[in-house]
Amino acid sequence: MKKNKPILEVLNRILENELAGVVRYTHYSFMVFGHNRIPIVSWLRSQATESLKHAEMAGEHITTMGGHPSLKIAPLLESHKHSINDILQESLEHEGEQLAVLKKLLKLVEGKSVFLEEYAREMIVDEEAHISEVEKMMRHAGSV
Repeated sequence: MKKNKPILEVLNRILENELAGVVRYTHYSFMVFGHNRIPIVSWLRSQATESLKHAEMAGEHITTMGGHPSLKIAPLLESHKHSINDILQESLEHEGEQLAVLKKLLKLVEGKSVFLEEYAREMIVDEEAHISEVEKMMRHAGSV
């Protein structure tokens, strides 16, 4: 298990970040007001659900490797900024941090475990797709 310690530490960080995502996106969904509230709330809550699914996968990988899943969640700072743009910007920052951790996992497991390599790659694909969607949402109509 000692040889797996760095991998388990990164997987626990992924788990903590995803659990923070559940809280973050749920909180954001409460704070949306205005004409576009319904579709934005729906999207934010689907992000919370996806974060929970990702947390579950990380936890399963941790226990498969004989580790103990963390009960912590990554730090959550209340910015008190709740415009849609602010929420999306905070989301981008959160997703960018998670992407960096996933890339670290990929480097640790590359050539050692196809199972974890594929997991890391799939998660990276999900995060990159999410980031590109948020970036499109932040773009003004008509800009390319």
